[in-house]
Amino acid sequence: MPIYHRLGNIPNKRHTQFRKENNQLYHEQLFGTIGFEGMSTLSYHIYPPTQVSEVHRSVDVSPVAAIEKNIKSLKLLSYNIKPQQDWLAARVPLLFNTDCIIGCAAISSHKMDYFYKNADADELLFIHEGSGVLSTMLGNIDFSPGDYLVIPRGLIYQISFSDDNNRVFYTESFHPLYTPKKYRNWFGQLQEHAPYCERDYLLPTSLETHDEKGSFIIKVKKQHTIHSLEYASHPFDVVGWDGYNYPYGISIHNFEPITGRVHQPPPVHQMFETSAFVVCSFCPRMYDYHPQAIPAPYNHSNIDSDEVIYYVDGDFMSRNDVDRGHITLHPGGIPHGPHPGAYERSIGKKMTEELAVMVDTFRPLKVTEQAMAIDDGTYYQSWLKPH
Repeated sequence: MPIYHRLGNIPNKRHTQFRKENNQLYHEQLFGTIGFEGMSTLSYHIYPPTQVSEVHRSVDVSPVAAIEKNIKSLKLLSYNIKPQQDWLAARVPLLFNTDCIIGCAAISSHKMDYFYKNADADELLFIHEGSGVLSTMLGNIDFSPGDYLVIPRGLIYQISFSDDNNRVFYTESFHPLYTPKKYRNWFGQLQEHAPYCERDYLLPTSLETHDEKGSFIIKVKKQHTIHSLEYASHPFDVVGWDGYNYPYGISIHNFEPITGRVHQPPPVHQMFETSAFVVCSFCPRMYDYHPQAIPAPYNHSNIDSDEVIYYVDGDFMSRNDVDRGHITLHPGGIPHGPHPGAYERSIGKKMTEELAVMVDTFRPLKVTEQAMAIDDGTYYQSWLKPH
């Protein structure tokens, strides 16, 4: 849940006349969610944001399940995904259900020659490798490795990378994406026990206002279909806005882990939440300090959740043979825990340098054909290996 923010010029009173120097009216737009009850922003455009001049072809991008009902633990080697130059072509869906799509993008340095809007889902981008700029109708955000970018559904944006090799782990959420309620007080402010605070947010800056007419292609994702629409004016023609519904970022490196005398469960690592899944950040931290502590996690039963972990960096202490960019899926219905030897070798260790992102879904995930193409094939048997 971001904080109140504003950029550019806005009138003193909402829903009142706001005029240009030539006395023509600016065009007010309410950008909100959940009807008129969710978070919203009021933006002011040079031209009406409704000028669709043409609707071109549509492309079905529905994820296709290779496994509808999965019970097998998988290890996906995401670095086997070949880079693409186009942002949408680079996005590869790996796991999905009715609540979300989880995937990876490997993308070459480029600048989009079109604009994009996801009309179905909030997007959570984790920038694993690469840096660049997220440009939106509500301002720009510079990003670097380790940054999460939260892009509300319906926001028009472009993303550009300054590096040649870029890796992004992404989640599309069909439910609003929030900071965990347990971190916030009654007023919405992050409390003292929260592992991050508002000053850690990367807020939009550098509002670029384009006073341009012409032909502008906006690709809109709706119902698993990419529609190409042609607009008669530049979508980034906002002169000012204020509110709560806007893109923002936060670095995984600004997450301050909560530790204890004995092993702490995954909810202490929570970064974001929805009604259908949670996102956690595993960060470098001191280990448990009880004299008899076992830092490695105990075996636990995944009954209510499918657990997805994207390995970012470091030595993940509970796993054998995982590397940067690997993704593990531990499906609900079977227990899982530390790999052979990991339980014992964690004893006496003082800290970990691991860095990983976890998505726990409350409904089972389907596995796509693209995921099976990068599956190592033997991960589900890796607990049989000798110490």
